[in-house]
Amino acid sequence: MSKGIEKTNATRILDKHKIQYLIHTFSDDVALSGVEVAKLLNQDPNRVFKTLVTIGKSNMYYVFMIPANCELDLKKAAKCVGEKNIEMIKSKELLPLTGYIHGGCSPIGMKKFFKTTIHETAKNFDTLLFSGGKIGYQIEMNVDDLLKIIQFQFDDVVE
Repeated sequence: MSKGIEKTNATRILDKHKIQYLIHTFSDDVALSGVEVAKLLNQDPNRVFKTLVTIGKSNMYYVFMIPANCELDLKKAAKCVGEKNIEMIKSKELLPLTGYIHGGCSPIGMKKFFKTTIHETAKNFDTLLFSGGKIGYQIEMNVDDLLKIIQFQFDDVVE
């Protein structure tokens, strides 16, 4: 738990479940790329994950967490969730769908849970960093602890 930091949906859920995590903060003037966030926080961009929301041909939504320095392979991603194809949702659709804005989308605390896939390299690290639900907030936590909060699968979904 982190004390003295403004709470987000994600951190409130982690606190409620007594899950250990760290918050890393930076100036929240503008949304940065995942690589820029990693550099700003002196972190390995392979360990800083971005949260991407997609829609499949079936009109089902899916969440993918991938390393900051990678691009989502839409064909691999579609295959892993059993879709013919998927595409990124439009930025304007993110807030009404998830409750989060671009640059602050966390896999924890979305308005509704969507099938989530984390790139398999996450297994290589003791902890991951990902959005804490607000621009300028990164949660660092153990992947096994994340599994106590959301269901997900591991797969190779990057180019």
